[in-house]
Amino acid sequence: MGWLSDKLRQSRILNHNLVNRDAWIAGQAALLPAGTLVLDVGAGSCPYRGYFAHCRYQTQDFVALAPDQLRNGGYGRIDYVCDAASIPVAATSFDVILCAEVLEHIPEPIKVVHEFARILKPGGTLLLTAPLGSGVHQEPHHYYGGYTEFWYRKFLSEAGFENISVEANAGSFLFYAQESIRFLRSTRPLRLGMPIWAELLWLPFWLLLMPALGVMIPLASSYLDRFDKDQRFTVGYHVIAEKKAGAFKA
Repeated sequence: MGWLSDKLRQSRILNHNLVNRDAWIAGQAALLPAGTLVLDVGAGSCPYRGYFAHCRYQTQDFVALAPDQLRNGGYGRIDYVCDAASIPVAATSFDVILCAEVLEHIPEPIKVVHEFARILKPGGTLLLTAPLGSGVHQEPHHYYGGYTEFWYRKFLSEAGFENISVEANAGSFLFYAQESIRFLRSTRPLRLGMPIWAELLWLPFWLLLMPALGVMIPLASSYLDRFDKDQRFTVGYHVIAEKKAGAFKA
């Protein structure tokens, strides 16, 4: 069963948000020279540590979530236990900052972006991802519904970043597939808490919907997604930004 769960997590059709994001971070990590000093902000269980094995990889987190709220069921080794808006390191310390799916959990994300500018070296790189829209998770530390391309361009520029690249994780059709599968999972018969007669009445309807919602729509969406030019319902964005020389003076 564990093998099957791992395969399902690795399926782009069933879990494109995570699969695409991991692939993007792996690709960015592979471009870094050996010895690059990297800080993973909001590292949690440190799922990306292996991607940066050739780098000097350090981590930050506020370490306030329960184990079952973390991707791998517990925190990894955290070097800086602190607020992301006030990391106890000198200015211009790091070559690269990674911050993946964290901004929605930070009360003052604009302050955090300015902190990134403070601790990055001139010409240093920020690798950033966050959802455009997501359900409530890691409560009570979930403060924002999501971030648009325009948020990144405005506030990263104001913080002293340039050469800002913002690309969608995927298109709208894969988002529709994700929500189709979510509907099936969240409406499983005998788990809804309805009276037993209502659960039994719902069961045949759920079984009738399962092939369409669980197979046909995800497969069709996976094919159609490449034709979505607007990507207005992407699950989130992958962002690269470069700190301007002289953008922050300690």
